[in-house]
Amino acid sequence: MRKIFLLSCFTLAFWLVGTSAFAAEDCVACHQEKNPGLYLQWKNSAHAENGVSCIDCHQANKEDVDAFAHNGATIATLVTPKDCGKCHAQIAEEASTSYHANAGEILESNDAYLAHAAGGQPVAIVGCVACHGSKVTIDPTSPNKLSAKDWPNSGIGRINPDGSKGSCNACHSRHSFSAALARQPENCGKCHLGPDHPQKEIYEESKHGIAFYSNVDKMNLDSKSWVVGKDYYEAPTCATCHMSATSNQALTHDVGQRISWTLRPPVSKKKDNAEVKRQKMQDVCSNCHQQAFVDGHYYQYDALVNLYNEKFAKPATELMKIVRSEKLLESPAAFSNSIEWDYWELWHHEGRRARMGAAMMAPDYAWWNGIYEVAYNFYFKLIPEARQYNNPKVNAYIDNLLTNDPMHKWMSSNTGEIKKAIKSGQFQKIYSEMFAK
Repeated sequence: MRKIFLLSCFTLAFWLVGTSAFAAEDCVACHQEKNPGLYLQWKNSAHAENGVSCIDCHQANKEDVDAFAHNGATIATLVTPKDCGKCHAQIAEEASTSYHANAGEILESNDAYLAHAAGGQPVAIVGCVACHGSKVTIDPTSPNKLSAKDWPNSGIGRINPDGSKGSCNACHSRHSFSAALARQPENCGKCHLGPDHPQKEIYEESKHGIAFYSNVDKMNLDSKSWVVGKDYYEAPTCATCHMSATSNQALTHDVGQRISWTLRPPVSKKKDNAEVKRQKMQDVCSNCHQQAFVDGHYYQYDALVNLYNEKFAKPATELMKIVRSEKLLESPAAFSNSIEWDYWELWHHEGRRARMGAAMMAPDYAWWNGIYEVAYNFYFKLIPEARQYNNPKVNAYIDNLLTNDPMHKWMSSNTGEIKKAIKSGQFQKIYSEMFAK
């Protein structure tokens, strides 16, 4: 009886393997003819090298909401992190709990509101959610069950029909799913660039970026191991600092594990377990830099962030709170008043550029594209706009700030006095606490 049972199991397993192999061959033959570029991407990938075919990733259950019949197989167009997790369990777990996977939360943020209201839905679709991810919805009339409003979309925080969040192919572009591609800064630059998060441009200006582009052929990007200080050493990329392995740390797909400051909001905040996260980042730095160098960088970086917070972000935020509490805005809709745009650009654009420029050692972004723009906006746009309301509470707050706060009193001093104070070191004492925090 046992022999019969084992034979039956063997026969069933053989039939399943045979069916799977037939389906895989069928997929490959068709796509080789109709989508030769797609086919060659897969053919030269690690997936093909390890016998992973189309059906292995795209096969679906009939009860899946996005499943459809396709040439004798039941498949889904979307391959989600839940699907990838069948083979890459730890990676899927790390990615699904990371900041990347939560990027779809922008759908409920002021960024999305502004895109929809001031721009319109088409720009929100092809602009915002193309990077952050959309909530993919089902259209029963579509050949692949996916609504054209939500697909194609490879946003990093895509909300998938199976309940998973994220998109592996945002970084590992289909159908090659290349690790080498994901290790290059251009890959991150799809989303991390522009006026409000110009990490790619900042990186290119930095010594790190200069070293990478001068030595890209020495970076061993195709290495399966890719440990900094072992497999390569000429320069770090985005992946090196935020994700890749060192001799002391394993590769991680949780991109927030090594970030100690939150630089996104109006006022920067230290993250939970900031020192632990900082130590992890400093471990990466120590592969190429002595500890004194690393400590000096963080000393300067922290001071810039504290300067931005204390001198501009907190006063600007408090000023806007007074304006709103006094019900001074002329138009009721958010972003329908000029002062709201001034405040938004101060922290969302200029302030981020300054903070990120300091974080990644890009002087021009820290000053000319950063604090210079913040200061101009603060003194000559935001404050004059607020003054126009001629409100006692608003005016009192501004008067006290410009008259009594030592960081702002320079506006009411003469140039000669300021130069003497700078030369003597008295002016620098005003900011000494920024370095001490």
